[in-house]
Amino acid sequence: MNLRAIEEIEDLGIVLSDGCRLSARVWRPVDCHADPVPVVLEYLPYRKRDGTCARDALTHPYLAARGYACLRVDMRGSGDSDGVMLDEYAPQEQADALEVIAWLAAQPWCNGRVGMMGISWGGFNGLQVAARQPEALKAVITLCSTVDRFADDIHFKGGCLLNENLGWGATMWAYSSRAPDPALREDWREMWLERLEAEPFLPAVWLRHQRRDDYWKHGSVCEDYSALKAKVLAIGGWGDSYKNAVPALVENLPGAKGILGPWVHKYPHFAVPEPRIGFLQEALRWWDRWLKDSETGVEEDPDLSLYLMQGVRPATWYAERPGRWISHDPGAVEVRRLGLGAGLGAEGGCDRIVASPADCGMAGGEFCAIWLGPEMPGDQRVDDAKSVCWDSAPLEAACAVTGAPEVVLRIVPEAARGQVAVRLCHVHPDGASTRVTYGVLNLAYRDGFEEPEDMVPGQEIEVRVRLDQIAYEVPAGARLRVAVSSAYWPLLWPAAGDGPLRVTGGHLDLPVTQAPVPGREFPEPEAADPWQTEELRPDSHVRRIEQDQQSGIVSLIIEDDFGKRRDLGHGLISGGTARERWDIHPDDPGRARGWCHWTEETERGDIRLRTESFSEMWADARDFHLRARLEAYENDTLVYEKELDETIPRDAM
Repeated sequence: MNLRAIEEIEDLGIVLSDGCRLSARVWRPVDCHADPVPVVLEYLPYRKRDGTCARDALTHPYLAARGYACLRVDMRGSGDSDGVMLDEYAPQEQADALEVIAWLAAQPWCNGRVGMMGISWGGFNGLQVAARQPEALKAVITLCSTVDRFADDIHFKGGCLLNENLGWGATMWAYSSRAPDPALREDWREMWLERLEAEPFLPAVWLRHQRRDDYWKHGSVCEDYSALKAKVLAIGGWGDSYKNAVPALVENLPGAKGILGPWVHKYPHFAVPEPRIGFLQEALRWWDRWLKDSETGVEEDPDLSLYLMQGVRPATWYAERPGRWISHDPGAVEVRRLGLGAGLGAEGGCDRIVASPADCGMAGGEFCAIWLGPEMPGDQRVDDAKSVCWDSAPLEAACAVTGAPEVVLRIVPEAARGQVAVRLCHVHPDGASTRVTYGVLNLAYRDGFEEPEDMVPGQEIEVRVRLDQIAYEVPAGARLRVAVSSAYWPLLWPAAGDGPLRVTGGHLDLPVTQAPVPGREFPEPEAADPWQTEELRPDSHVRRIEQDQQSGIVSLIIEDDFGKRRDLGHGLISGGTARERWDIHPDDPGRARGWCHWTEETERGDIRLRTESFSEMWADARDFHLRARLEAYENDTLVYEKELDETIPRDAM
């Protein structure tokens, strides 16, 4: 392929109909005015000037040299763009994107066709904007995203409140507190103060919607898959929290393709664990087909390519996961039903009491592994010991679990409220336990997420817990384990007023592929030159568990120092540090508490800017309580501060 010379524009202004100027960083062929090209748009609140530079440098110049104009647009209220941002995936965000796409398609250097690409937030809004059907948007590559904002995002899972609602909200409280680059905006200080004053504390916004109401249905493309007319390539990773969307999109969108690898929340050309793939080559095949009408063979690719991971010993971090690529064939999947009797696979009922200590779940790892620290689920024996477990006999042959296992439980509750966490584990001959996949359920939402219904103490109910999608090969000689607990801290906030659960029976429906079909051979990863920086402070990631021997409080402490660096191109210095603490007493879930503290640093010449953001949450039987504080400093002088206190009633949580 003959590569085209490219140019970079650091700050291209796109002025919307209401006068709001969005800032875009652009990479495009220098001859695009004479030979117009399609556009690949990545549209995010994560700051193109210092936030996404590392991945932008690897990705966008590579695509631009192969005949695309690539734009990283800072959303309204973020980075170097005007305005304020009041929520995630808001109607304003989508309306702005429609204007941006129309503006791009009308430029003389564009051939009139646009694709959207993004991971996480950018993966979400790529689908959401496609559902609005802008004429010029022909294709989408969505990575690590969701189709259901209530059931499969960072706020609620299985109707249970995720502590990521606070943790991610604290992250955005910090991210959105930063100023534009003073080198690009003469009015940077006024823009900064406007943002600080307007910035909402999003955990409280989200917590006011504890049911799957219209707030969550907005932006959930599962409400109407038929609205998606653009061609969709969906990619995810088994080490990420967002994996269920890929099979859902492939199943519901004609022509969609999906790839699920071993990765955490990263683009697969630089993701971990390895093996990585040539993601940019795959992206080019997708864009060339749908934005240039080139015959690239993408229609003949398997609908769903899965990396079948070999069963390995538990670890909180993996550099590599052994396994092989397979082509998923739904017709080759056999669902094996294994009873929950005296053991896993035994017929008949049981009589088991689930009454877990409130600190059960400490080995569960991070909900969304992203910062490259010790975030993966470790040895599950510590949590299994606090759960009720059913073990199978040793497997006579290897078992390739491919799909979403489902566990059905017959439960007699002793209280009106409660929750369950269900894990499928691979038990090694020496007893070590690797979590294969898991699912959780707020028992008030056992019949759907819109209308909760309390349980009647003493009255048996049947509940179904769908576990996350997975492709995992359990070796011969190992055992399978189903572990059920009534707590999963700090992934889930404890249920109010819960009590022991008597399990009288049930079963596991296990999707197994008998003879997996060998999959594609992906090319090795390629990329453009990496981001050029000077390291001023190295990264450091700490995750530890402590127990106060006097109070009995068990704490998970997370310290993520993202380092500090100078951009060798334009000179901006940026850095950040996040700290979290999650406390609970094993015998008193009412003492659960979460704290988050972020420091964000920006320096330009003799201007030194810093924000300190603090978030805290606790609860009683009736209400959630949140407190937040935001401080902004210019050259170590406090220039802005605000504090918020919120009390929000619990609703079946």
